[in-house]
Amino acid sequence: MIVQHRSTESITFSKAENLVQEFASRGVTVLSPESLGVPFEIHQCIYEKEKKAVRDQQRITPEVIPEIFDILSAPGLVEACDRIVGKNWAIVPFIHNAPFISGARDQHWHKDDNAPYNARKQRHHQAIQIEMLYYPQEVSSEMGPTAIVPFSHYWTFNHEENHDNFAGADHIDFAYLIEGLESMPVSGPDSKYTLEDIIHRQTKHDQRMMEAVSALNWPLAKVFEVAPLQAGSVLLYSHNTFHRGNHRRDDWHQWTEKPRFMWRFWIYRTNEPVGTDSAEVDWCQESVDPLTGFDLTEVSSGIKSIWRYHKHWLETGKPPSPKIKNTAQSGEDLKKEAIQLFEQVLENGDEKEPVRIGAAYELAVIRDQVLAKGLLRRALLNERESVRRAGTYGLVALGAASEDVFLEVIKSPIKWLRKSGVYGLGEVSALNQEIFDAVKECLLEDSSKYVRSVAAGSFGCLGRRVIAAGQGLEWIPKCIEALIQSLQQEKNQLSMDLAQKRNIKFVRPTDECDVCEGMGIDFGIKRFEPVRSAVRENVLWALVMLCSHGEEVLGENLDSLLEELKKIIQEDRNVITVGFAMDALSRLAHLLVCENTLSAPINELRDDLETILNSSPIKCWESLVRSGLRPESL
Repeated sequence: MIVQHRSTESITFSKAENLVQEFASRGVTVLSPESLGVPFEIHQCIYEKEKKAVRDQQRITPEVIPEIFDILSAPGLVEACDRIVGKNWAIVPFIHNAPFISGARDQHWHKDDNAPYNARKQRHHQAIQIEMLYYPQEVSSEMGPTAIVPFSHYWTFNHEENHDNFAGADHIDFAYLIEGLESMPVSGPDSKYTLEDIIHRQTKHDQRMMEAVSALNWPLAKVFEVAPLQAGSVLLYSHNTFHRGNHRRDDWHQWTEKPRFMWRFWIYRTNEPVGTDSAEVDWCQESVDPLTGFDLTEVSSGIKSIWRYHKHWLETGKPPSPKIKNTAQSGEDLKKEAIQLFEQVLENGDEKEPVRIGAAYELAVIRDQVLAKGLLRRALLNERESVRRAGTYGLVALGAASEDVFLEVIKSPIKWLRKSGVYGLGEVSALNQEIFDAVKECLLEDSSKYVRSVAAGSFGCLGRRVIAAGQGLEWIPKCIEALIQSLQQEKNQLSMDLAQKRNIKFVRPTDECDVCEGMGIDFGIKRFEPVRSAVRENVLWALVMLCSHGEEVLGENLDSLLEELKKIIQEDRNVITVGFAMDALSRLAHLLVCENTLSAPINELRDDLETILNSSPIKCWESLVRSGLRPESL
């Protein structure tokens, strides 16, 4: 299979008016340096400082190269991210934000996880979390450009009972890890391959990577290398996109003086999309995708239904209306069509993932919504994870009408159904007593850490949607109270890789924990320990969402929330939870603040914020910059 890349001066950059449509379909957009709205010289400045820091063996952080904040605040980048993940988007703290240097080795094909350092949780099809890659120098096709599988972000593999994917980063070819191929140099001075094979992508590693993708037999599943790129280019893609790090193919003697750097930031939504209009589009009007050159003429109706839903959701926050193909269609013919779609949802094999998911989305927009819900419910109750997954996403695409189905399965003795149920409520429901009680019970009482983690995230999504609608705001303080209660009862644990003495990719569930809680990291700082808690981290992820909307929505629980966040920043041993707490507190102090109407607690917070943040020996500047802070302010 031929790797797709362009030999022109640069690849085709995305136009602002096409961002939403491209993201809904391809899952990938590329911003030009000119579109960012920052001086071109800043990229060279970042590059030179980074080279010096590497030579000096410094750990690369935003404090070392503060110019990276100018990129994160660049008007063109902010506008693009606003369109894809909404205003006041946040950055996951203390993750792999330090720059990546391309070299001799290949990474395996994988999806990044939703949470920091391989902590599993339910994947959203909606644009809830995206990744930003920034390249301060130009990237030729020989410099180890990022390799991706565009159009792959709606398809995945089982993980509930498939322990190869337990750690969160779903893999196309997990055997690549098992065989130790990631540690073998493909190029450079220690390579066993000839220079000709390296240059022409004919090594066994190259062939293995290409064959892994072609063997999927998924529509539009091809390898695309994001190159050539101009210095200052930015790649935005769904965190669900399969991708990998790539080895260099140029003269290794130049690598030290001509390194290929890449910065990565995980960005997530804090605001619900709000709009009233989403125009229908002809997804295949252009027969060739402008970025990748892939042929779009044979895209199935199921895939178009998925793209249609997500474009509409990105622009309105709601599912599209049912698509009536033929107004004269009889009820019997409609039922026959629905049964045929349901049979596609039941297809076997990984290669049928696009068929199953596409059919579920098509079912969601048939004219008879009662019939659709009944069939999607049957899919959700199926014993096969791949069918349950399609049923879950189909019911989410159906919208609020699915609420009763999710409420039903949330009471199931089967934890995988409870997980789908509490996830679904977070995606489609309004907040009322029944929904609140159901999600709260999952958060505080469920025996499964996985279910409790998903419930925590659902409270954030529910709150985000309630705030956007302006109805049911009285439930937000109750959500805050439940989230605080969770923080007070959940405990950090030694990270699984250390507890099990295994690479994080090979950790396995235990009687005490059925979800990967990630890789422990303490940055060598005595205050912290290599501990994690998937539930606590997802609770704080949700609190960052809610705190992004200001003190008014938090009601009578503002004081208790402030105290809990301060306590985490000052005492917690888990650096990830400290980072989320810092972000939540700083957002309360800086976002949506009206100077004339500040409450006494927020006034006091603003006066004390410097002292509070400085109580931690490390700060999550990549996150805090989004709330208006800069390093020089402390």
